[in-house]
Formats: sequence, structure tokens, C-alpha cells
Amino acid sequence: RFLAFGLGLSVTAVEGDGRLAGTAERFDQELLRELRKRGVPGSEGHRRTPPRRPQSPLTPRCPRHVAGRLDPAAPWGEFLLPPHPPVPGAATAARNPLGGPGGSEGGQQVVVTGLHACGDLSPALLRHFARSPAVAAVASVACCHMKLSTRPEQPACPPGYPLSAWVAGLPGHELSYRAREAACHALEEYAGRLSGQSRCLRAHCYRAILETLIRAADPGMKRPGVQTVKAAHALSFPQYARLGLPRVGLDPAAIPVDSEAVGKMLEQQHKVVAFFSLTLLLAPLVETLILLDRLLYLREQGGCRGGTGEGVAALPVPTLPLPVGFQCALIPLFDPRFSPRNLVLVAARAPLGTALAGLGEDGSEDEDTGVAQPPGAGQS
Repeated sequence: RFLAFGLGLSVTAVEGDGRLAGTAERFDQELLRELRKRGVPGSEGHRRTPPRRPQSPLTPRCPRHVAGRLDPAAPWGEFLLPPHPPVPGAATAARNPLGGPGGSEGGQQVVVTGLHACGDLSPALLRHFARSPAVAAVASVACCHMKLSTRPEQPACPPGYPLSAWVAGLPGHELSYRAREAACHALEEYAGRLSGQSRCLRAHCYRAILETLIRAADPGMKRPGVQTVKAAHALSFPQYARLGLPRVGLDPAAIPVDSEAVGKMLEQQHKVVAFFSLTLLLAPLVETLILLDRLLYLREQGGCRGGTGEGVAALPVPTLPLPVGFQCALIPLFDPRFSPRNLVLVAARAPLGTALAGLGEDGSEDEDTGVAQPPGAGQS
């Protein structure tokens, strides 16, 4: 919405859930009504071509919402699958919103963005960028690393990690589910909780005890999706357990949630906090490996010198300089305490120096010149 209403750009948003696409359109209409109240010119209806320099801070240009799922194995011109759940009355096959093989309806180049694109969606965006010459650039902020696939689900669909041939050739490059899950947590926020002895710390002990009870009741249940229990730190453990157990199909009445054994486990909260703290100290290393793997993948691809977007030969050993592929950079774009996934991977078919010049005041970005810089202080 900021890109469309705030900057007047042509924006197409792809949403995998058709219901959410409809909700997004309703939000757009609410904003349009507010713009009409403020007398913004052109807000009486959808405007396909906004003024080049609008007088108002907001423009009446709505984003276009398309329900569909990205197919990482398909060519760019056929990259959408039907949404899930299906949209009532919609065609069985979602139409490519860009109107052609890699370009917009008018034939212009496009920029692909993914803000907190979950799991394999972020690698899929990078793959589509690499093989679609009309996509000028990509900006990717990833999340949910634990949902990355680590082995091919089918021959035509490579895994989400590793992406690069270089990392795939490293001994011991494999990342467990637990390591990838830990990389999603906020180190900076947790440090604040530790220093302030926050009551929120007890939630980790609650979750560990709940896992123990779940395993005792059903030994075959691993990594159950309990999801977050709201304000868990303000609850007693029995209250927390009675909310969490039904989410994995267990009856709280059949499980002793206030037994003496549970009481003894609650006394071990300091050990749980210590273990979690050690995990978070290693988490930035895991996320750095995942993100550098993606940067290396882009450097392994052709594109900056008239390449086709297809892969080049992998490096058998660490060799500098890296292959001449796409121009790319990892940038800590905002305060990780606002959102722990603060690193944006930017790649383009042209040099990034001009595009990133406006960020130079922060002194926090390093355009990739063959050697990737490690995250700085305050970066997760």
C-alpha cells in the first residue's frame, strides 16, 4: 500500500489465500474513502495512471490483488498456481498478473519484492528473478527459516536450502530443523528481557514443560504446532496447558497439568532460560549462513554482463573473487528490535551503487564485491 498509495507506483500483490486477497481489497476501499474525505484528486475511482508528481502525500492508486501461489518450478510466464483455498467462481488456473514472460502488461521491467516471505517462498522469488530477464531487481526479506525444504521434494523443484552450488559442496552444511527454527528468534529483544528480568521469560519454561507432557501423552508427536498462547507469562501453568493442549488434539482433562512433577519442572526455569540464551547466541550464525547462501547463489548466476540468468560453473573450492553474477547486497534495513528479520537481500541486473546511494548515511550496508561482510552490532 505504501508503494501504491504513498509513491504512486503500479503494484501487483500476490496472495496465496484467496480470502485474504479479498480482505486486502476491502482495506484498499476503506483507504480510498478516507482519501475522498480529504479531497485527494482522482480518488473518485481507480486511476490507472497517476500524476507524475502528485500534490498530495497520498495518491488514489490502489494495488492490484491477485489470488495465487508461486510455482518455483514453472517458467516466469506461468508462475502462478491456483490459490488455496480456491476462490469461489475463479478460474482453475490463476492468470499471470504480469501479462507476459517476465514483464508487466506494458512490457516494462518490474521489481519483485517479498517482505517476510515465508520458508521456500523467498528462494522461489530469487530463482524467478535469476531466470527472468525482464525482472530488473529483487528485494527479499525472509522469515520462517524452519519451513525451508532441505531436500528436493520432486526432481523439478530444488530445495530451499542450500540454494548455491558452493554451499551445497561444503561438508557439514546441513541445518537441522532446530537450528533453522532458532534463527528466527530475536536476539536483541531477548537480551532486553534478560536484563530486565521480564516475566515473559517464564513462557519458555511453560513451552518446555508442555512439550514434555505432549511427548508423554503421544510419543510419536514431534514439533507440535501449538502456536503462541496470548499473554502466556500472565497465566499459571495449568491455565496455559489447558489452552495449549487442545491445539494439538489432546484433552487437558486426561493429562496431569498440576502434578508434583510439573511443579519440579517449573523450578528449573533458570536452566531453560540459560539453554535458550545459548541457542540464541548461535542463531545469528545460522541465519547468516542461510542468507549468504542466497547471496552466493545470485553471484553464481549470470546477468550483470548480458548473461541469460542460467547458472555458471560452481566453484570447487573457496576462491576469490567470486563469479561475476548479479549485483547483490545484504542490508540491515531497520532496527532488529522492531522486527528481527531486518536484513534485506537486494539484487539487480545493473550496478547497485546508484540505487543504494541514499542508504549511505547509515553506514550500515556493504555492497557485495566478492567478500560478504558479517552482520554488525545490533543485527540479527
